[in-house]
Amino acid sequence: MLTRRELLSLAGKASGALLLGPSAFASLRNSSPGLTLRVGPTKVEIAPGKVIQTVAYNYGIDGSPLRMHEGEPVHVQIANDSDVEEYVHWHGFLAPASVDGTMEERSLSVAPGGTIDYVIVPRPGGSRYVHSHAMAGHDLTRGTYSGQFSFVFVEPKASFGDYDQEVFLSTHEWEGYFTNEELDEEATETPDQRLREHVASETEPDHWEIAYKSASINGKALSHGEPIRVKEGQRVLFHILNASATENIRLSLPGHTFHVVALDGNLVSRQNDVVTLELGVGERVDAIVEMRTPGVWIFGSNDDVSREQGMGVVIEYAGRVGKPAWRDPTGQDWDYSLFSNAETPAKADVTLPMVIDRVMQSLKGFEQWLINGHAYSDGDAPTILHSGVRYRFSFTNNSDDWHPLHFHRSRFELISIDGKPTTGIFKDVFVIKPFGTAIVDLVPIELGLTLFHCHNQLHMDSGFKKVFNTI
Repeated sequence: MLTRRELLSLAGKASGALLLGPSAFASLRNSSPGLTLRVGPTKVEIAPGKVIQTVAYNYGIDGSPLRMHEGEPVHVQIANDSDVEEYVHWHGFLAPASVDGTMEERSLSVAPGGTIDYVIVPRPGGSRYVHSHAMAGHDLTRGTYSGQFSFVFVEPKASFGDYDQEVFLSTHEWEGYFTNEELDEEATETPDQRLREHVASETEPDHWEIAYKSASINGKALSHGEPIRVKEGQRVLFHILNASATENIRLSLPGHTFHVVALDGNLVSRQNDVVTLELGVGERVDAIVEMRTPGVWIFGSNDDVSREQGMGVVIEYAGRVGKPAWRDPTGQDWDYSLFSNAETPAKADVTLPMVIDRVMQSLKGFEQWLINGHAYSDGDAPTILHSGVRYRFSFTNNSDDWHPLHFHRSRFELISIDGKPTTGIFKDVFVIKPFGTAIVDLVPIELGLTLFHCHNQLHMDSGFKKVFNTI
């Protein structure tokens, strides 16, 4: 049997992962912690009588994080009890392409009824994420529309600060359907009916969007799960994940301020206080809240409709009872520059333009997304990057949509957003505003194929992605 020292040595040589045969996996079972993900159909009761049929990991969605320790190898077993091939993506991990969990990177997939095993070395520390990376197309039950997601917390070597209680919150929307201005009020039709009628019609809408009928935090709609119980004077560290397929969110807790310590699991250069958190799809925020406003409060979406659909959770102080209260927030708007050190950025070696455009009604009424005038195709040759070279990606968004942009297997530095300095902020997802600009520096280290895409599932399925190859 391998010793722990031998395991760590092998894992390091494998640049973050080991692929295992049955005998090797058996020998490692007692040498490293184990983690099993079962992919299978389940029912999630987000409210009494409100049951969502979906596919999830380990048959539940309760917000409990998967915990790992930075740099300590973990053997992973993924078993697929569903009837479709699945890709399981370790979001925010510096992992090899072989186990990153995407078709575009030629990663391992899990066949229906199949099982795969490997060892992954979790890094960097902080708030990470695991989710399906299957292409959903027009099936609003697959990919990130489903319950296939889980918070992953990699215990970091650097402290997030002093706190008394730790809370993990994952947001998600359910019962998605296609809509546009003409169809917003046609609530009696199913998504499939709307799609068939749209394709058959002679009048094409500008483009399709996805709306939802319900929402949850940790698998429960507002007021239908256990409240988060706190005591006056406590410092609570909230880890928050936006696990939506398409929706960016804004969250507030009336009477309280968030002291942001990390973005996407990475400690910020400058900690700051905000009254509203803003998270694009796939983003994470870690923030400490001092509990100094006793009562029963709603911690939820700033949007009334989203909150009514269930996007919220109750915060209950000890000794306080009553109906949870909500007040619209006033104060500092969310801005990445609040967390920047505003230092002069390092000199880039290569600058690459990334121009985002949309073609309306290109795919049977669905929009198509272009990067530098090109929509992704499986036959595209990857763009070559060189390890250790500092690449400066210059983004221009020519559309009126918000885009959460994600680099796989990498951590990048925000240099500027709409001309505002944001140096010193390291992330794996950032949001570019409508008609906005952004500059991002990336020094690729992990060799092999790397996927870049919009984390809005509809946009990604409609061509908004690009593959790089680091050599």
